[in-house]
Amino acid sequence: MELPRLLFSDDRGQVYDHPGLLAAARTGDALVGPRERPIALPPGGTLCMLPGRRPVGIDPTTGATVVLGEVKVGRRRIVPHAVGATLPPGFTRTLLPGAARPPLATVDEAPVLPQWAYTAAGFGPDGPVVWALRTDRRGHWDPRRHSTPDLPARVERLVATGNPIYRQLARCALEWRCFTAQNTFYGRDEGGIPSSASCNAACVGCLSEQAEGMPPSSHERIARPPTAEEMADVAVRHLETATGHVMVSFGQGCEGEPLTRWKEIEQAIRLVRRRTRRGSIHANTNGSLPDALARLADAGLDSVRISTNSASPDLYAAYYRPTGYGLEDVIRSMRVARRKGVYVAVNLLTFPGVTDRAGEAERLCALVADTGVEQVQTRPLAIDPDVYMGPAGGGGAGGAPLGGGGGGRALALARPGLVVGNFSRAKEERPARRRARGVEVRG
Repeated sequence: MELPRLLFSDDRGQVYDHPGLLAAARTGDALVGPRERPIALPPGGTLCMLPGRRPVGIDPTTGATVVLGEVKVGRRRIVPHAVGATLPPGFTRTLLPGAARPPLATVDEAPVLPQWAYTAAGFGPDGPVVWALRTDRRGHWDPRRHSTPDLPARVERLVATGNPIYRQLARCALEWRCFTAQNTFYGRDEGGIPSSASCNAACVGCLSEQAEGMPPSSHERIARPPTAEEMADVAVRHLETATGHVMVSFGQGCEGEPLTRWKEIEQAIRLVRRRTRRGSIHANTNGSLPDALARLADAGLDSVRISTNSASPDLYAAYYRPTGYGLEDVIRSMRVARRKGVYVAVNLLTFPGVTDRAGEAERLCALVADTGVEQVQTRPLAIDPDVYMGPAGGGGAGGAPLGGGGGGRALALARPGLVVGNFSRAKEERPARRRARGVEVRG
């Protein structure tokens, strides 16, 4: 196999491949020569410049890592920037970009990176490659089915109904290109219902609220939390008319925590189920309030995705910075939802060199086996790697990285019947409760 060459960028974002150095990568805080085989940059993936970070390559003769401080391009000598990639839905990165932040660089020279899941990239014989796995092969989240020319007109028609939720979803769909929001206007598959403007966690990598000195939030929360009636109207319209894998979901990654508004959501679910039995009602949550989640299940919630970055209490707290709850409450929510007959998925925020440490993978496997969750969704954590390694570097369980980015292979063996993928499952996609012996890793 011909090893991929190092990529670098000039100040204008023009990307070049280095004639002599091979691509390095990063796992946790370590710079390494990748041993895993990369894949071609998938459709919908994008190469991106990492401003102020120096590219790190591998000398093919000695195997030593080389920090590229200057490079000649034609007649120009430039100070290069490192290059990574962002991936489309359905892929999970296994390595981070090989990059070095100059130790004396100012914030202006090497700013905190915007909130994207940066992936190691290089240049192979047929073009750009990335270190990632295809972890969900379902085609209805294909980027080519979204952001189509007819989307603005579809948005305009629903915004004209006057429901303020559609105004928020319009921004999500057109400005931030959220596929779940777009689905609400396309009338298909999973449609989102923004439900909360506040949160009981202060996640380091929050997409909708960032502290001073951090990059601007990639999304903005809904200004006024919607009423139960407003949420129910959006849900009923989608459930009754949508095609495909039909479901509605309360709580998105770009808003507050839906369980903080459980009373309104409970009422909305009851209103929905009085008008239609079609489709699935789902919630994306941090799982902080088990009793509230139980009430939603009693009202008709049939599916939930509960987020965590770790099964280690200290590492969980370092990232989520929760208020009034802890990891033990999150685990209790998983158990409560299962007892109520809700389909339970873990939204595992993965980070190469942390999530796939041997000790972390062992704890995650034990959590999955103990709670009986039915699916693990691997979700590459969108954050500047240096920002995450601050709280994560010394936290959680130790051990050498197993590879695979998030310990997905180990998780697949944690419990027979476990589904490992990236997306929420509608009712007709979920495996039967009772299965023959064996392990299912389904795409």
